[in-house]
Amino acid sequence: MLRRLSENQPEEFSFSKTNLKWAKAQLKKYPKGRQASAVIPLLWKAQEQEGWVSKPAIEFVANFLDMPEIRVLEVATFYFMFHLKPVGSKAHFQVCGTTPCMLRGSESLIDICKARINGKQHAPSADGSMSWEEVECLGGCANAPVVQIGSDYFEDLDKDSFEKLISDVEADKSPVPGSRIGRFSSEPSNMTKKYSRKKSSSENASIERYRG
Repeated sequence: MLRRLSENQPEEFSFSKTNLKWAKAQLKKYPKGRQASAVIPLLWKAQEQEGWVSKPAIEFVANFLDMPEIRVLEVATFYFMFHLKPVGSKAHFQVCGTTPCMLRGSESLIDICKARINGKQHAPSADGSMSWEEVECLGGCANAPVVQIGSDYFEDLDKDSFEKLISDVEADKSPVPGSRIGRFSSEPSNMTKKYSRKKSSSENASIERYRG
């Protein structure tokens, strides 16, 4: 699949003071002359900061690591975890469409995304607050179907619980990550009461970060 940078680009990019300090610390992990090895974590941090990877961000990372810009562009366009276009300002829903999730109903979740967010993947909703895409295996097969927002997983979803998840994001709430049927981890669903624990919205790191 051919991936291109967005036609609409910001004028510039730079790390925040906190992220710049973090980036400099990353370079200390690598031998002298091998700083290019930090390209993926720095691109990821740029995406965490802005929500996507812009051309100015690629140029900034290339200059920071003393790399040719084309090399950083190659990395950004190769890995699908990097968003090359702006995503929803509140949340970007990544819906797993691989076999276990598909068999457990992910296709209905995709239909909901098309109806409530946008008919096309990677395209923001009318108000720009949300976007979505179908992704390959998220590794949560036992708790399928799974949707990822930022670093958080929302598991054991069905139509109703996914509709509620979208509504909560629209209402600026912070939905608690994890199972929607009360699982503690990936134990059999008939053992949820035995292993259940109380969760709080403070466990949600990603949606709060989106609001920044």
